[in-house]
Amino acid sequence: MADEADLLSRSHSEDELFDRDRHIRYLEMNYQILPSPYETQEINHLTLAYFIISGLNILNALDRIDREAVIDWVLSLQAHPKNEGELNNGQFYGFHGSKSSQFHSVDNGVSVPNNSHLASTYCALAILKIVGYDFSLIDSSSISKSMKHLQQSDGSFMPIHTGAETDLRFVYCAAVISSLLDNWSGIDKEKAKNYILSCQSYDGGFGLIPGQESHGGATYCAVASLRLMGFIEDDLVSKFTPSCIIDVPLLLEWCLQRQAIDGGFQGRPNKISDTCYAFWVGGVLKILGANKFLNERTLREFLLTCQSEYGGFSKFPRQLPDLYHSYYGFTAFSMLQENGLNSLNIELGISIIHNTMI
Repeated sequence: MADEADLLSRSHSEDELFDRDRHIRYLEMNYQILPSPYETQEINHLTLAYFIISGLNILNALDRIDREAVIDWVLSLQAHPKNEGELNNGQFYGFHGSKSSQFHSVDNGVSVPNNSHLASTYCALAILKIVGYDFSLIDSSSISKSMKHLQQSDGSFMPIHTGAETDLRFVYCAAVISSLLDNWSGIDKEKAKNYILSCQSYDGGFGLIPGQESHGGATYCAVASLRLMGFIEDDLVSKFTPSCIIDVPLLLEWCLQRQAIDGGFQGRPNKISDTCYAFWVGGVLKILGANKFLNERTLREFLLTCQSEYGGFSKFPRQLPDLYHSYYGFTAFSMLQENGLNSLNIELGISIIHNTMI
């Protein structure tokens, strides 16, 4: 009986710990070969690689990857214009999401040779930054010049030149791309700012488009974009002035109300807690300098109920893990200053310390 009690006590104690080694093994497995449920996401390979490689970096385990192989693969996905004149043909010369998206597609009977995407470009540049690639070797001019074609008259961005939805997600991607390249010529910041401000709702949060319900992910995209573009300072809670372009008190109240009774964060009112919003909403609070107001103990307890015995994190407690929620579980624990994890650049969503190529 004593042995059983000791075993149960040890098991319970392990459940209360962030299991870094198990998470590293989980990401290593996905780095070697993606499980079959990801077969339908072939077109998003670059995004999945971002979750794996950036996750390993947060876990301080970037030595588990072949950096040169990663660099070669990512660079192989960039779209290049044949000449300078093609930069004015309306296409976007960023990165494709996978090998298959490099094939010509057909739009209304017309062959489209370039399907590069803003989100894929964000992921590609983030990976290259993480592994310490020399950005002077990137064809950044083509990316920035052609990205201008994606910005709409209202300041929003569509993700691909053949047309798609326009919302705050792609404004954020454009802002991160510009920040990583240190080249803001591809975005009209004033128009982007006005579009973002039009998305702030009556309750303080931001919707993906003007007039839409406030959402945790959209709110992060709005606040992080404004910070990257230099329109707001960090730690706004302590520096707040009436002239601030966003309603900080209302935004702060909305964000703090998203921490539920179970300690986790919800993306919208009346929704159940979800691992990823610990980053999306928690990140906003961090940028505002208001993370001291959240209950870190109960947040940690909630996240650990989503920690899988196989490594990684699930969306909800005691479910199977996936790469998306695993990644944002790692970012959440980084913000909680878990021992052994690299610190996070909140606005970029990655850790970019100690990444010089050897």
